[in-house]
Amino acid sequence: MRGITKALISIILGLALLLPFASTSPDGLEKVAESLNIKEPEISWSGPMPDYTFPFTENPYIPKLISGLIGLFLVLGITWIVGRANTLKNRVSK
Repeated sequence: MRGITKALISIILGLALLLPFASTSPDGLEKVAESLNIKEPEISWSGPMPDYTFPFTENPYIPKLISGLIGLFLVLGITWIVGRANTLKNRVSK
């Protein structure tokens, strides 16, 4: 368990340190849509964090860090659940 804790702390620190260097340029799909003059449709629901922002802060760093951590823990949680289910399936079939 200590190895997992160290890995999580390393990932979180790496995310926090490298996040300011993230590109603000549009990605490939956005660039192609801009070059073809494709407009975004009207949004009917903006979600809990539209464009990785929070209404209570104007600092662009904090919402990106929080969204990165949420994504990190979602991926780790789903991976753990799938791995656990696979392990239990293998135990039952043997």
